[in-house]
Amino acid sequence: MNRLTRTLLASGLAALALAATPAPALADGPIVQSAEAAKAAFEEDRKTILAMAGDFKVTFDMQESTPWMEGYTPLERKISGGYESVRVIEDTGTRIVLQHLLVTGDAANPYVVKHWRQDWEYQPAQILAFKGGDTWELTPVPEKMRAGRWSQTVYQTDDSPRYAGWGEWETSQGIRRWRSNWTARPLARRDAIRNPVYDHYMGINRHQLTPTGWIHWQDNTKMQTPADGAREAKPVVQEYVLNTYERFNGYNVAAAEAYWERTKGYWNAVRGKWDEVAESHGGIRIAQEPSAGTVIAGELMTLADQIKDGKQTPEAASARALALIEEGTSRKGG
Repeated sequence: MNRLTRTLLASGLAALALAATPAPALADGPIVQSAEAAKAAFEEDRKTILAMAGDFKVTFDMQESTPWMEGYTPLERKISGGYESVRVIEDTGTRIVLQHLLVTGDAANPYVVKHWRQDWEYQPAQILAFKGGDTWELTPVPEKMRAGRWSQTVYQTDDSPRYAGWGEWETSQGIRRWRSNWTARPLARRDAIRNPVYDHYMGINRHQLTPTGWIHWQDNTKMQTPADGAREAKPVVQEYVLNTYERFNGYNVAAAEAYWERTKGYWNAVRGKWDEVAESHGGIRIAQEPSAGTVIAGELMTLADQIKDGKQTPEAASARALALIEEGTSRKGG
């Protein structure tokens, strides 16, 4: 059995186990508002989402805490950081797309990475939900839970899907916040490359505005899928993640702007192709590589760098990228 066969088999078992896991109970009921209140809430929601755009110094703080599996030792706390420019690349009113651009290196020699992307949709009928292994499916949002709520879909650096959830923006204790439903997520690269005993997360995501920016915090349960895929996944350890975005422009913001100006047409084509695959197949299935995400992520990112450096035309790079996505998602079961 070669490496790819083993990977696909493991992905299939993980998908079966995750699909068999009972859906968690919903924390809140339907939102009932007058037309006037719903309109006011919608405008306030939009204002809050758009406030997450800007230039930031970011701190990533991750810590495994309570072990749920006997004999498991939680990892040490990990803190890292960087600079991110977050740009609104689409706003139709009921749909807002925020693209994160990570700026590394020093001011004189910056390197820009197209980082994660978050899409917000008002009163969604469905989301592109992670189902385990290498599979994401278009999944209906319960009809009674749509009114007044927003979905958030997060995409990886190559614009392939990562996770999606839905929830309500609200103000409580004077703080503006959004909380997702229970959301399944694939392993982050920091975990995937360690060959850990867990293979996916079940978590709740929260976004909250602060006086100087915003925070994204996650309450994650790291889960282990049984090898035979015939039983429910088991919890291994709890993890708390707090990502803090502080408004700051004392880095090479111009590098992020230049990268996006040169590559945005290419990435628009890539986003469109992923959307086309999801719509035509009812979801996306593509093999994953622990160190990169999808098996085509490295080449998709390299093509963008070649456009930025003038070594490839956007048209040629886009054609190659669309072919890669088509090939990567067209295998049996994809």
